[in-house]
Formats: sequence, structure tokens, C-alpha cells
Amino acid sequence: MRAVLFDWDGTLVDTLPFMFAATEIVMAEYGVPITWADYRRFFSPDWRLLYRRFGLPERDIESVGSRWWALYRGRDEAVLLPGAAEALRRLAGAGFALGVVTAGRRDSVEPQLARHGLAELLPARVYGDDPFEPKPGPGGLRHAIGALGLTGRTAEIAYVGDALDDMRMALAAGARGIGIRSDLATDDELRAAGASEVADSVAAWVEILLGSASRDGRV
Repeated sequence: MRAVLFDWDGTLVDTLPFMFAATEIVMAEYGVPITWADYRRFFSPDWRLLYRRFGLPERDIESVGSRWWALYRGRDEAVLLPGAAEALRRLAGAGFALGVVTAGRRDSVEPQLARHGLAELLPARVYGDDPFEPKPGPGGLRHAIGALGLTGRTAEIAYVGDALDDMRMALAAGARGIGIRSDLATDDELRAAGASEVADSVAAWVEILLGSASRDGRV
């Protein structure tokens, strides 16, 4: 493995509660009350698809999306998941190329990267408002792989995420999908979507990865 690319929300940073809270409000304002179970069942990193699954007519999706962004507090208040920053530093120190491929908007995620001191650790970045197909389409991930100079070597890339479409994207791109447990999916669901392995957290997975590499004499 030469590089590791990451999802952002729910994988490196604890934004899921903020994402759900904003969705719950906008859907209630629209007259469609939802529960966490509804959100989990319909979840997609593609927010337009999520609203379609909730039954919003096409004419209202953009305005509801704008309202969601006005309500979303995660970009200012969400904290990193335990051990995430140190895990990234360990990977960088071991020589892995790193990056992020997220459905989050550039103007939301970039300030978070700066606030948490991760910008230099994740030089290859693809955002949800970049001109690529939404997850699980592989275009954004392939672009990030190319930015790392590893085009054609996708089998040497791991993509780490907590959502089913993260694993589907990794599979479509030919990369190794690493599922991170969250409230969005079970182990079995992540594996069925293409995960080659599942870990409790990014920190836990990196501990296993670097321990294995050290035993094999690779780091």
C-alpha cells in the first residue's frame, strides 16, 4: 500500500450529529418529520439524492439544500474523532501519501482542515462541489489518486470511510475499501458494499496497519 485517502464526515471528524440535526430541521420545516432511523436508511453522501429519497420534489431540492447549509454547525463546532490526527501523522511519518475525498463542500471542509491542523497532512483533496460525479461514482477518487501520481496503481490505494457509498466508490475505482464503524452502517453492510476490512476507528485501523507493516519489515 502506497497511499491512503479518507472520507471526512464521520470518518475523521465527528460531524454526523450536526448533519442529522440540520436535516431534521429542514425536513420538519418542509413538513416531513424524520427520525434517525429514517436518516440512516436513506443516507447518501449525495445530499440531492438524500432529499429525493425523502420525497422532495425536484423544484425544491436546491432551496432546501441552501437552507441546510445555513443551519449546519459542524464546520465550526465539530471535533476530530479520537486519535484521528495522530493516526494521520503516523501514516505520513511512515511514508504514506495521504488525501481526502469528501462529499463536503470546499468552503466547509477547508476551514475545518485548517482549524484542526490537518491541511498539510492531506495534500490531495477532492470536494463535493468539485466537477466530479457524486459518490459512489469513482471519478473524484480517481482524480485524487492521479494527484498523488499513482494513476494506474489503484490496487496500492486504500480508501477509508464510514458510509456504504464510500465502500462502493472504492470498489468502483479499484481501491481497497476500509470501513469505519459508525451509526450509518453495520459491519456486514460495509463488507457487502465492498469493504475489505472494518475497524472501530481510523486510529484503530492505523494501529493494525502499521503494526503489521512493522512486523513485515516495511516500516
